[in-house]
Amino acid sequence: MFAGTLFALAAGLMWGLVFVAPLLLPDYPAALLTVGRYLAFGLIALPLALVDRASLRELTRADWLEAAKLSAIGNFLYYLCLAAAIQRAGGPLPTVIIGTLPVVIAISSNLRDHARDGRLPWARLAPSLGLIALGIACVNQVELAALAGKAGADDLRRYAEGALLAVVALACWTWYPIRNADWLRAHADRSPRAWATAQGLVTLPMSLLALATLLGLQALGVPLLAADFALPLGPRPWEYLGLMLAVGLFASWAGTLC
Repeated sequence: MFAGTLFALAAGLMWGLVFVAPLLLPDYPAALLTVGRYLAFGLIALPLALVDRASLRELTRADWLEAAKLSAIGNFLYYLCLAAAIQRAGGPLPTVIIGTLPVVIAISSNLRDHARDGRLPWARLAPSLGLIALGIACVNQVELAALAGKAGADDLRRYAEGALLAVVALACWTWYPIRNADWLRAHADRSPRAWATAQGLVTLPMSLLALATLLGLQALGVPLLAADFALPLGPRPWEYLGLMLAVGLFASWAGTLC
């Protein structure tokens, strides 16, 4: 339990990077941030796959399909929605919504996994969940005050869009850790490091396909990006590359491992 708690804290610290990237690169669209993050994740996974090649050979077709599902929903769809939410509503509102994950995941797990793990009595779980919720409110009091000061129809529309996208991201990342835990519990003899690397490997073709789609749509004149946006690296290529590599390594691979 102690080791598991430390790993969870480490994962949470590294996942904080995903909120920073869209704010540091506000002129980059959410789709390009998503493609860049997971292209970096996939490229980082290639040399790591050589280290874990023996463990990766043990994965079946069903395992690779599961890794693809986890990556598509827990990686691509989640981060696309989160980055778009942050760019529409700023950092405070999506952070408050995503910050409820500890409570939402705990409640969902207690409802869903009781046949396997037993159900923790709600009266026993409630004080912990209440303290977590209070902590979230305390941590985000500045953000909540900033939200209360916003006005205007355009602001409200963008905030509503951002809130909806953040809720979709919340749903994706409630599903992901529970589903990922199912596989890990069912394959206790497998290497968690190899499983994190496998998820990185399946993101690589997804990222390349998404990048090719962006380039193709831009060439056809479909206005997903600004007309003068310089694909594939944008107006600040070094900042973009460095941040995507950092997020891909720490938030994606190391966070998944933890």
